[in-house]
Amino acid sequence: MAPVKNKENAGMLKVKGVVKKPVSKVYSFGSDMKKIAEDDPRKIVHSIKVGLTIALVSLFYYFEPFFHYEGFGVSAMWAVLTVVVVFEFSVGATLGKSVNRGIATFLAGSLGVGAHKLVNLSGSDKLQPVVLGLSVFLIAAIATFMRFVPKLKARYDYGILIFILTFSLISVSGYRDDEVLDMAITRVTTILIGGAAAVLFNVVICPVWAGEDLHNLVATNIEKLGISLEGYGNQYFKKLDVKLEELDRTFLGEYKCIIHSKTNEVNLVNLAKWEPRHGKFRYRHPWEQYLKIGDLVRDCAINIDALNTCLSSCIMTPEGKKIIQETCTKMSVECGCALKELALSMKTMIIYPTTDSHILKAKAAAEKLRSIIRSGNLAEEAELRQLLPTTRVASLMLDFVSSSVEILDSVNHLAVLMKFKILASKPKRLGSKNRIPSGNIGEAHIAINVE
Repeated sequence: MAPVKNKENAGMLKVKGVVKKPVSKVYSFGSDMKKIAEDDPRKIVHSIKVGLTIALVSLFYYFEPFFHYEGFGVSAMWAVLTVVVVFEFSVGATLGKSVNRGIATFLAGSLGVGAHKLVNLSGSDKLQPVVLGLSVFLIAAIATFMRFVPKLKARYDYGILIFILTFSLISVSGYRDDEVLDMAITRVTTILIGGAAAVLFNVVICPVWAGEDLHNLVATNIEKLGISLEGYGNQYFKKLDVKLEELDRTFLGEYKCIIHSKTNEVNLVNLAKWEPRHGKFRYRHPWEQYLKIGDLVRDCAINIDALNTCLSSCIMTPEGKKIIQETCTKMSVECGCALKELALSMKTMIIYPTTDSHILKAKAAAEKLRSIIRSGNLAEEAELRQLLPTTRVASLMLDFVSSSVEILDSVNHLAVLMKFKILASKPKRLGSKNRIPSGNIGEAHIAINVE
């Protein structure tokens, strides 16, 4: 009996294993869906908007038999298809795709009708396929080559693709159809209806602006940079006898996502250029300035990565670390505080004068570190081989101060263009010449340069 029971138990275990595996996958999928919804609830709203828009546009097709009118017929499905294709997460993406699709369809439809008329003028039935094929070849080849132009590809790649598709469909289908003009007009009309519905619902119902996402992304990256820099001052330079592996290094994870954010920033800039004025983001907003700030922030993040590599691979002597400890701690903490306040300034669109005081303190510490290096105190404490890691760390710390100043100047320039408000309080340690009056940022601007 025992072998039989063992076989039954083994069989039950196999059945449980077969059932448990798909159940665990479904549970994991549900957990992923829940996490996506919790991270960004706007995605739930976006899904509802898409479903509602498709349902309403579909009424053009559903209600035709009930009201006994000659509507768009099967061509009404082009409106539904347009909504599915152009309805994107942000207003800029939806508007850009809708404009691209509408203009491309109109131009391709016009050229398709023209090609059809040209074929009819040829007279000969044998010559018609040749003329039609030649026109499709030329238009498709030229339009495809235009997709390689960087400026056109960035904003109009989708439109060019739709242009090729629509022209080819109308030209080929119109070869044996005398109602090609009506077909082109109907298709353009339904596509315009679908695109207009997508834009309207995306703008009216809980709009997601790519410009705001870009603004918040750059501000968040500056904040993460500040957290990482401040973390080095508080967690590493203040503790001489503690090894790098024993420290709380959670702050290191903040800067790593900044290094690979270039593509996301460029995409958001291209989408934001399509958006109408909303809030502080007006028409012809200085979107390129965000790319400049993003590049500066990324350069600083790369330097932090280099500092982390240097500290992990090279061991500084206790004497050398002790000499630069005070100045490096000061520079890290002050630059970190300045960048965190700068990020807060961008998020609230208010300039805080204390940001400049933090930078001035970091500059003073940088000058003190330079004087230490010039005096030769480091060389007195160690041999050349032992001196290199300390010198490398000191050089990177000086670069952080310069980078922080450049970021501050770039954000201040953006603040002038966007007319940030200025907090009425004054920094404690700034002289009378550097005091910032309350009011509009366009009336006063402080630029601090590191020589």
